[in-house]
Formats: sequence, C-alpha cells, structure tokens
Amino acid sequence: MNWDDLRYFLAVSAAGSLSGAAAQLGVNTTTVLRRVASLEEDLDARLFDRERTGYKVTAAGERLLQSLEPVDQRLSSLARDFAASGAGSEGQVRMAATEIIAAHVIAPAVPAFREAHPALDMELLTDPTLMGPTKAPRIMNPLKDVDVAIRAARPTQGDMLMRKVGEMAYGLYATSEYLSDHNVPADMSGLKGHQLIGFPRTESPLGPIWWLSRAEKACETALRSSSAIARAEAARGNLGLAALPCILGDHDPDLERVIGPDQLGSFELWLMARNDLAQMAHVRAVMDFAVDAIKAAKGALSGDLRMITEHAPSG
Repeated sequence: MNWDDLRYFLAVSAAGSLSGAAAQLGVNTTTVLRRVASLEEDLDARLFDRERTGYKVTAAGERLLQSLEPVDQRLSSLARDFAASGAGSEGQVRMAATEIIAAHVIAPAVPAFREAHPALDMELLTDPTLMGPTKAPRIMNPLKDVDVAIRAARPTQGDMLMRKVGEMAYGLYATSEYLSDHNVPADMSGLKGHQLIGFPRTESPLGPIWWLSRAEKACETALRSSSAIARAEAARGNLGLAALPCILGDHDPDLERVIGPDQLGSFELWLMARNDLAQMAHVRAVMDFAVDAIKAAKGALSGDLRMITEHAPSG
C-alpha cells in the first residue's frame, strides 16, 4: 500500500468532494480520483459512495478514518512543533524560475533571506519552459530536477502542491528612435506596419502570447525569442516593438512603453513544490520567501510602478 494515498482519502472525507480535496492538496481532481482508487484496490474495499451531494464515506471508510484520525492529528501537531522551533531550517533547496522572476524578484531579496537562514543552501535556476505550455515535454513536469518552481502559467499535470502567488504584466516597448520613424499606435489594432519582437510559436497561447498572436496578422514579426532579455536587447537595437514584462521594460532607460498591460495582459505566477517535500521546514522556508518576494514586487510586476512616462500615440 502507498501510504501517501491515505492523505488523499483524508482530504476527500474532509471535503466531501474530489474538487474540494484537490484544492486542499494543490492537485487536480484526476489525481485525487486515481489515488483513492489505488487505495481502494489495495484494501479491497469501497471507501466512498458517490451521491448527488458529494462523496460519502462508507462503513469501511469510517473504520479507516477512525484509525487514521489520531495519527493524522499527532503528525500535524509534530509538524507545527518543528516549524515553530525552526528545526530542520537548514539543508539544500533547488528553486527554478523564469529569468525575469529570478533576476528581478528573487535575487534582490536573497540577502535578507540569507541573513535569516544562514544554514540554508539555496540554488536558483532559470528555466525558459516555465513561461508556459510549449511543445517541450518537460513543461508537464516542472519539478523534475528541482524542489520548488515559479511558473508563469498554471500547471496542467503533476502531483504537486501549487498556488497562485501573483501576476506578471506585459507591454510593448521600443526606443524613441524607432518610434520617431513609425506611427505610435493607440492600441493593439494600430500595429499595422510595425515590426514585432515576440514569443516563439506555441500550441496553447496564453495571456500576452495570445493577444500578440492576433496582432501578428497585421504586421511583421522580426524576431521570436523565449528570452525577455534577448527581446529587450533587440528592441534597444531599434528592431521593433518588443513584448516585455513591465518589471523589465518599465525600468529600462532606453525603452518606452507603447502598449500597456491593459491591452496585452498578464501571465499568472504559480508557486509549485513537490508534495513529499512541501512540509519540510527548509523547503517551506524557501516557499514562504518566494511568496513574500513576489508580494513585495507586486507594483513593479503589475506595471503600476513606472520610472518613465508612457509614450503618447501619434495623431
């Protein structure tokens, strides 16, 4: 028997539904159903009856629940005691994030985190596949080589703890030199004749990628890149209008915002961690740190903290 299946049983019995258990555990309903079915097969017993009002625990399920509740309470108490005492707040944690989140949100906050957790060894990796769904098979398992990850799209598969922690707004940016040679569009419908610096093609465009893909029909795409830094460099070379995170474009003295996030949209930011590690003190410390860092950068991520004035449209 897989002992981890018992967590899923307890979650369904408490929530009374697959969706409620899935929300509690940070997984999808398919995973919950699969794990409960696995437990029922191992025990050779039906644990739930599906009724119109939800999932009702059977007599066999009640017996299992009575056996597990004291253990669950003791383990929860033990976890709280360790967390309160700070036990285990040392070790190594590997965290992956997009290049912009890593460089502009996480890295600046690391000094204070190190001061609070000097014995914790954190590795910060950048991964372009964390920007959203692509054809790359790794996107379906963002925690393959790391303990914690911050992804700019909701995960569609995987047995993991996940939560939305913010949004990363996007805009179109260009140099004043480029804009002096082209009309300045008032909105996305006015991009005809412009050169775009955008995203790689994807089978499942989300947020800014979707909006920009619609605009591409009226103009020419000069460059596609998964790297926001590469797109920004191309824009500085007067190649065209670059789709950039506001936290990057707004604070670049060589670029001006032409189209804002009210038209180009945002990516959701999701924090993920392996279920088997999420309750460990050192992993939890890194997760809490990431959440706090994203909250602190909310203004810059949303495009509300501007260091420059938005370029006025032509005409």
